[in-house]
Amino acid sequence: MAGLSRRAFMAGTGTAALAALAARRAPAREEAAPNIVVIITDDHRWDMAGFAGHPILQTPEMDRLAAGGVHFRNAFVTTPICCTSRASILTGMHARSHGVHDFSTPLTPEDLARTYPALLHAAGYETCHVGKYGVGGTPPDSLGVRPLPPGKEPFFREVDGERRHVTRITADMASDFIGSVPKGKPFCLTVGFDAPHSHDYARRPYPPEPECESLYRDVSVPPQPHSSCADFEALPDFLKNSEGRMRWGVRFCTPDFYQESMRDVFRMITGVDRAIGRIRAALDAAGVADNTVILLIGDNGAFYGERGLAGKWYAYEESIRVPLVLFDPSLPEGMRGRALDPMALNIDLAPTITERAGLAVPATMQGRSLLELARGDNPGDWRRDWYFEHLFKHPLIPRSEGLRAEGWTYIRWVDTDPAMEELYDLAADPHETRNLAADSAHADRLDALRARWAEYRETLPERIPAS
Repeated sequence: MAGLSRRAFMAGTGTAALAALAARRAPAREEAAPNIVVIITDDHRWDMAGFAGHPILQTPEMDRLAAGGVHFRNAFVTTPICCTSRASILTGMHARSHGVHDFSTPLTPEDLARTYPALLHAAGYETCHVGKYGVGGTPPDSLGVRPLPPGKEPFFREVDGERRHVTRITADMASDFIGSVPKGKPFCLTVGFDAPHSHDYARRPYPPEPECESLYRDVSVPPQPHSSCADFEALPDFLKNSEGRMRWGVRFCTPDFYQESMRDVFRMITGVDRAIGRIRAALDAAGVADNTVILLIGDNGAFYGERGLAGKWYAYEESIRVPLVLFDPSLPEGMRGRALDPMALNIDLAPTITERAGLAVPATMQGRSLLELARGDNPGDWRRDWYFEHLFKHPLIPRSEGLRAEGWTYIRWVDTDPAMEELYDLAADPHETRNLAADSAHADRLDALRARWAEYRETLPERIPAS
């Protein structure tokens, strides 16, 4: 996808332009405006669901969504950290353009006005965002953010005198909102789950809901691929001494720790799955299920001991690939249950939602609507590569940029001098264990991917942080 010019990007920021974008509608359609539910899970990578082929995980509700919709099995996030990825989901923009690289930076008022909830709100939708918001600053009323009750524990809060898991609270808030919307009024609900993110450096890093404690007790979880000592020793020093290694030490450092943590990860994901079932039951009870589009996506992936690491942040597959399901009741029966191969991105959600609601998609959205793929079209100009960046400043998280192309990954570590490069042939080496950057047989490929990375950096408009 060609990036916007800086002039075109800035031309869309005026107040009049924003109002026009919010007010413009696509040609009138006979059917009622669809309701939209966006479900965002946290640190949830692509293979951690039953519909993705996981042999242990029980996710019947996610599986039901995939069976009734379409599953994008090559879905990615352009920046694998929650604050930035969730900003990209809202805006349809790369981090380079919306400028949110850390937890304290908010979206600008202009960019907030072009988020999919704000556009739908301006067009008459009831909007609500429950659970984790995750982007710095106080969001405007048009996003309808309803935060979790306050509390000292990351995954538990006191509600009505009862200690409850935030997964349950989030599902309850979502269900209450669905039941409160006036009959006939379209709504856009974003549900931000905290699970299966960890409680960093806690003795039990993945605390599940109490009702899920009995699950997976007798399961023996196989070790992750390329998670041996030799795989760790092959890393550069800046990764050996990174935050990812430190978090590995409290989650996966012994076989017993690994088994305990992975069983709890499974319990947390199954807890989210049950919460999705409660949300869908609320849609049924409100009589709106037949006109409600549901999207499910993870905000980034996660390492579970691969390379001797935990966390995310980097351009390896475990970190950037996420589950993505589009459930749309308007899809013909014969088009449902398909797993689609084209590369989909988190920046595609905003234009997908905006188009499905019958609104004009702002030119500032850099993603592309997934509706044509879901409806069975085969656009010949669909993306064949995309730009990666992770520029969060942290002394133990090295920054990187790169390119993910069909069959290839190019990574550029920007804090070394000169920049260190990695190149992987995913068809021959799906676990990315053989760096080909210094292999003369692949010099032409490296040059081509490096040039394409540089092209993205030049053409994607950049939001310069305020000094």
